[in-house]
Amino acid sequence: MKIKLLLIFSVAMLLLLPCLHAQNADTNNKKYEVGVYYFPNYHFDKRNEKYFGKGWTEWKLIKEATPRFEGHQQPKVPLWGYTDEADPKQMAQKIKAAASNGIDAFIFDWYYYDDGPYLEKGLEDGFMKAKNNKLLKFSLMWANHDVIDIFPYTKGTAHKLLYPGKITPQTWDKMTDYIIEKYFKNPSYWLIDGAPYFSIYELNKFIQIFGTVELAAKGLEEFRQKTKAAGFRDLNLNAVVWGQTILPGEKAIKDPAEIVQKLGFNSFTSYVWIHHVSLKSFPVTDYDYVKTKYFEYAEDAVRKFKIPYYPNVSMGWDSSPRTNQATKFDASGYPYTPVITGNTPLAFKQALLDAKKFMDTHSGKNKILTINSWNEWSEGSYLEPDTIHKMEYLEAIKDVFGHQR
Repeated sequence: MKIKLLLIFSVAMLLLLPCLHAQNADTNNKKYEVGVYYFPNYHFDKRNEKYFGKGWTEWKLIKEATPRFEGHQQPKVPLWGYTDEADPKQMAQKIKAAASNGIDAFIFDWYYYDDGPYLEKGLEDGFMKAKNNKLLKFSLMWANHDVIDIFPYTKGTAHKLLYPGKITPQTWDKMTDYIIEKYFKNPSYWLIDGAPYFSIYELNKFIQIFGTVELAAKGLEEFRQKTKAAGFRDLNLNAVVWGQTILPGEKAIKDPAEIVQKLGFNSFTSYVWIHHVSLKSFPVTDYDYVKTKYFEYAEDAVRKFKIPYYPNVSMGWDSSPRTNQATKFDASGYPYTPVITGNTPLAFKQALLDAKKFMDTHSGKNKILTINSWNEWSEGSYLEPDTIHKMEYLEAIKDVFGHQR
């Protein structure tokens, strides 16, 4: 009898071994997804023409930037030239470079107001018409903040409001229908466990649409139900959370952990490190200092929030191209803010490694990282190659995440 039981046990263990090996293989081959913010102000837009003249894009500010203090590296010069992102051939170059260097998705800064979309052609005419767009996913971060004229801004002058971020509930209903039909149903849209990823930048502005947190939660739930009715498993509603304000008119919410829970968000993330870190040293602040302070925030955030956090790595910060170049560069508020220095490709790679370790410790099934940014040229946080570092920042992502597939 004992021999029979021993044989049965031995056979059972042999049958279980492949399963145990498979579990170990899953553990040792963790899946990471990298989403990079994309700021689409580098193509012609009819709204920009109204204020800044025919053919204007933000490349004008990049070309005209000057050194604002000793040792300041400006202007930044794009390696590929001053591209038109609404041209599908030129966008295809960006897609190929991103996909071949460990990036899974572009998260487009996406704008929509009561009278319709803004800066949408980079996505709709560029990315969605590029022949190789199957190489890369895309998703939306609704940049629902006020658009202020900072192109450039002269310190001490009144902030001119171009487009208010607050929309009506009717526009919200129309907008979400547009999102589902135009974007979610596109085969290249980024899904998290079968659910389209949709992020909202400014929670205060969103709540103002409906008047109360409770009504805002109802608006999000209606969006979720419409997404399910369109054939998706669910909707991954993502909140961008921050404590330090940057742009004029921004307002941080009190007790964000409670608010995002009441609103029914599935996840939260960050847009840029300086949303959590004060740059107290002027004119420059060290990259490693900002990184340390950011990860202190991230460790605290995962303890306070009850939903998954997708951590962030920022490449740098230098908003001086958006300042009037003829004025004194001092600490007088955005865009006259400190410049982050020491953000070499090697330092950036170490930040990616730190983020990977953070995800291994704190993230569950979905290990998702957001990066600022593909092309925030006028804020000094970009991965797109310039004439100095060329492809080095992209290669850093490939070194850390490109072989995790």
